[in-house]
Amino acid sequence: MTSLSLEHLFTEGDPGLPVLLLLHGTGGSPGDLAGLGKELSPGSAMLAPAGPVSEHGAARWFRRLREGVFDTEDVIARTHQLAEFVTAASEQYGLAGRRLVAVGFSNGANIAAALVLLRPDVLREAALFAAMQPVPDPPDHSLTGSRVFLANGTRDPMAPLDSADRLVRSLRERSADVTIHRHPGGHNITLDGVEAAAAWLTSRP
Repeated sequence: MTSLSLEHLFTEGDPGLPVLLLLHGTGGSPGDLAGLGKELSPGSAMLAPAGPVSEHGAARWFRRLREGVFDTEDVIARTHQLAEFVTAASEQYGLAGRRLVAVGFSNGANIAAALVLLRPDVLREAALFAAMQPVPDPPDHSLTGSRVFLANGTRDPMAPLDSADRLVRSLRERSADVTIHRHPGGHNITLDGVEAAAAWLTSRP
């Protein structure tokens, strides 16, 4: 459908399961994380928008100045754009009141982290693979009740652990419940990371 502000795919699922907001990495497309979504929560509804920014033809969620250096103003603007899309899509597809969990990889994980930090009115839970700190000085919103899972590789040159650790501190300083998974690899999603994320998803208090 194209009536909403972002191109997207939507698959209905069991209303008793969380709705997964799937956010692809750089150069990806809405269908990229469907398999991951099915591994994390078989039977869940899935909402998968397309990143609105083009970087030499590769879809992204926000602009960057160079590798690892984000355009902060654009991150903030695009986070609010995504928040408004999620709100409108929830109304269109009858998802209001259902549990929503973002699942993001790389650039998609970064915009999901920004959504948790900047718009807790829209998103309170996220499973992030290869995420970094998306904005240098997040607002001091209370994130009490927010839950975030982060899987990062200890040898990831694109999402270094010091930036991932800054994200963890930002979340915890605002009272979010943060679960950390580390693997010895690089910028990728690992089987043990998926298993840990699935366990986190079903362990909600």
